[in-house]
Amino acid sequence: MQNKLIKVTIEERIAVVQLDNPPVNAYSRDFSDELIEVFDELNDTPEVRCIVITGRGKIFSAGADIKNRQAVGDIKGETYRHLRRTREVSNCIMECGKPVIAAVNGPALGAGLGPVYAADIVLASDNAVFGLPEIDIGLMGGARHTMTMFPKSLARRMILTGYRAPAEELYRRGIIEACVPLEKLMDEAMAMARIIAAKSPKALSLAKRAINTVEHMPLRDGYRFEQNLTVEMTRHEDSKEAMRAFVEKRPAVFKDTL
Repeated sequence: MQNKLIKVTIEERIAVVQLDNPPVNAYSRDFSDELIEVFDELNDTPEVRCIVITGRGKIFSAGADIKNRQAVGDIKGETYRHLRRTREVSNCIMECGKPVIAAVNGPALGAGLGPVYAADIVLASDNAVFGLPEIDIGLMGGARHTMTMFPKSLARRMILTGYRAPAEELYRRGIIEACVPLEKLMDEAMAMARIIAAKSPKALSLAKRAINTVEHMPLRDGYRFEQNLTVEMTRHEDSKEAMRAFVEKRPAVFKDTL
């Protein structure tokens, strides 16, 4: 990993991915490419069972680098490459086979909401706000993703007015899992990550596959899909170890294999 604009540390089977592109973690081409590269590599790293993504300092991400964005249309074909790259920033996180926790340490705006939408679990500091400023800067984008996370009226308010929803409001409405002081955010995120990292990597992988697949399936088809994954899980050694540990009243010990 490059560890230039995206800093990665791995400890206790948890990878912490820190956005580190001062001053506001804006999405330049290099920043986006490196973030995609990081998640692709972590997806292929057996000793990592959970990923926490956060930002440096007191901001998560202000979204697109507008100065960089203005030059996109001047190069033939670059507009489409830019749009594809922006989509993949979210897709590489959503499609990752490891659970991803977003620890939102400050404003998450526009494209900066991509990792938040794509994460499995979202926690935030009490200084965080979530917003779509596109309506005010001559851009569009993010409406479909916003409507998957936020209730109808709030999503449309954010899209049409640029309203920045405070973390406390989102926690009160059950949209995020925690709203804590900034200095306690990573402790909260790491505590949750340790719980996840103690699980079977095979079970986590199948659970992620189920989550990503059944979300838009009819109930009957989705349940059948999950049952097939259960059959696959019971044939794995981790399933046998989990059952032995339950009977023997001890913590299960899983290997970093799928």
